[in-house]
Amino acid sequence: MSHHTDKQRPGPIRGPVGAARRAGRRVSALTGHEVDGVSAVSPHEDGWRVRVDVVEVPRIPDTTSLMATYEVELDHDGHLIQYERVRRYRRCATDD
Repeated sequence: MSHHTDKQRPGPIRGPVGAARRAGRRVSALTGHEVDGVSAVSPHEDGWRVRVDVVEVPRIPDTTSLMATYEVELDHDGHLIQYERVRRYRRCATDD
């Protein structure tokens, strides 16, 4: 059994978990950064909007790593419409 078909023909996204996974894979492939998590998923008129957090610059200790959040828009079939880095921060930083 081959699992390569998923990369060639992803198929429609099934719910927010599927959207989060697909967006994470897209951001990782485009940026080369390791995905740390997903901070938001919402349905969008043409598909899904997902905020993916990545490790841009790994550092030791880990709390000083430079992080980034990318906003990703996917259509209902999981194809990337657009993505944009919307935030950069140190892992230890907190939102006000």
